Amino acid sequence: MERSSPLDSVKKPKAVMRFSLLAITIIVASALASPTLRHVVHEKRNRLPVDWFKRSRPEGHLIIPMRIALTQSNLHLGDEFLMNVADPSSPNFGRHWNAKEVAEKFAPSKETVAAVEEWLAHSDIPLNSISTSQGLNWLNFNITVSRAESLLKTQYHVYQHATGQPHIACESYSIPETLREHVDFITPTVHFDAKIGPRKSTGSQKRAGLTAAIGTQIRPGVATQIGKPGSGSLPKPGPQINIEDVELQQCDRYITPNCLRALYRFSPGVSANPKNSFGIVEYSPQSYLQTDLDLFFRNFSSAQVGTSPRLASIDGGAPQTANLGFELNGESDLDLEYAMTLVYPQTVTLYQVGDNVEGASFNNFLDAIDASYCTENGGDDPFQDATYPDPNPGGYMGPENCGGFAATNVISTSYGFNEADLTVFYERRQCNEYMKLGLQGVTVLYSSGDYGVAGNRGQCIDPNTRQLNNGTSGLFNPSFPSTCPYVTAVGATQINPGSSVSAPESACQQTIFSGGGFSNVFDLPDYQASAVRGFLSYHSPPYGAERFNNSGRTRGYPDVSANGANYVVTVDGKFSTVFGTSASAPTFGSVITLVNEQRYAMGKGPVGFLNPTLYAHPEVLFDITSGGNRGCGTPGFTATQGWDPVTGLGTPNTPALMDLYLGLP
Repeated sequence: MERSSPLDSVKKPKAVMRFSLLAITIIVASALASPTLRHVVHEKRNRLPVDWFKRSRPEGHLIIPMRIALTQSNLHLGDEFLMNVADPSSPNFGRHWNAKEVAEKFAPSKETVAAVEEWLAHSDIPLNSISTSQGLNWLNFNITVSRAESLLKTQYHVYQHATGQPHIACESYSIPETLREHVDFITPTVHFDAKIGPRKSTGSQKRAGLTAAIGTQIRPGVATQIGKPGSGSLPKPGPQINIEDVELQQCDRYITPNCLRALYRFSPGVSANPKNSFGIVEYSPQSYLQTDLDLFFRNFSSAQVGTSPRLASIDGGAPQTANLGFELNGESDLDLEYAMTLVYPQTVTLYQVGDNVEGASFNNFLDAIDASYCTENGGDDPFQDATYPDPNPGGYMGPENCGGFAATNVISTSYGFNEADLTVFYERRQCNEYMKLGLQGVTVLYSSGDYGVAGNRGQCIDPNTRQLNNGTSGLFNPSFPSTCPYVTAVGATQINPGSSVSAPESACQQTIFSGGGFSNVFDLPDYQASAVRGFLSYHSPPYGAERFNNSGRTRGYPDVSANGANYVVTVDGKFSTVFGTSASAPTFGSVITLVNEQRYAMGKGPVGFLNPTLYAHPEVLFDITSGGNRGCGTPGFTATQGWDPVTGLGTPNTPALMDLYLGLP
């Protein structure tokens, strides 16, 4: 019997279904034939980017490659689609989509394609000369400069960079007013995104712009700095220790894999279903050392000595041993030592992203696991994301990885930005991609940050200048992607000094403070509405809008937590303790991987997007009711009964999680 698609049960807009492609074509053709067809400016550049100069007019017969980015369809229904497979009360729970279904559902509509193709045909551009991208969201064709100027009501010029590299562009361009909703942008036009020297410059872009979410000028390349030493999202080192002193009875001082198993009530893994998978994402130059893994395994998982993660090298990413130190090895060693030990014998995939020169961003990673994302809504922002080939000495000279890598069932990332670092468009575009991964049954976990209500490095937002300050005052500074409603944000807890693994944990207040708060960009998702409004109604702090978004209409984070204090790790051949939500995310991810293992054993699939189920069933988590996440010169928020913006819904009660998810389809 042919399997019905979960898409079939999703309510489709009737208005769209009534139109046939023929009817659309007739309507568009009639509009284009009208003598009153009105062109409007679609994009305009107000100034040249740094080091670019206008030189001359190009010859009219010169042929240039033109690309039209078409607007996606159905994005406004993405949340509905996701809840249809992620809400535990839905009859379609767990009936995840495949990549082809996702690509087709969000591809530009037939109406959009027909409208733009009719415009081009009306402009004497043969349809047989136009190709469509694999992601279905670009139209590509070659055209002479003179015909392009006529098509777009513009004038092209040759611009030259200070290095001597030329580039053809214009200052503005126009399209028929009826096509504004169908065309995202067109190149080459106002965009300066050619690779120049060690880095490239970009102009004002509709798809990214130069204004950060807090209204200030964005810092170039901030998105590719996540793996660089000094990044605020890296774990925080503790003192070196003598491994002989570490005992299970001292979990309040030294967290080990067995401490976590006792805390969250799960046993070592016993099977490795080939369908199950767990991915850890690292950003170069962060790198693990095999000698560190082996030393850790000799003490905590002897069967794994000599075992390495499965490497998925993205954009030239590879473990490096040329430069060592906690700032370069601490994150990767921590993530892999615990993830690999806790899910063994399951293999862990290491997504190593970016070369050691330019680094990479979250967008570069997403490009590699979803080819359509490379071009979706105009593609990556060359002002922020890494581009390849990288001409720097020692840079990766291969092409950018666009697709070719599979997403694991669970993906854990222990890095993050301030929501205020990036543009609203950039963040929303990326957040929509996490929604699409959730549709495919992928659990996406991000650490919530280590500075409480402050941002990376403890910085807060000056209420007058909107600039980041030294963190002693100002507006709370939420973390991204934790504020995206389609990821599961993981905060940090601790075993209180002198307590045992059987005693209740508290919010982490040793060395780090669990990141948490409320978004200034993303709306409050329905699955979280009751929890957030309950907290603001009964447990809100004594300060309000002068410190944080207390409207009750925006996303709160974190969603869950796991221990983040005193992890015993091996870094550069020495044992020490580390602190951070960097530890919490892979720990929570390991528990979900074990849950998936049991679901596969029953013939079921992965759990996918967690949040709707966890908010509907908070009883499967250990509620954390003490501690806070101070920052910005305030006590921050306080952990309390139920959800709170310190530890979320709580830490994993693995037997209860197992019972819940094994009982779902």
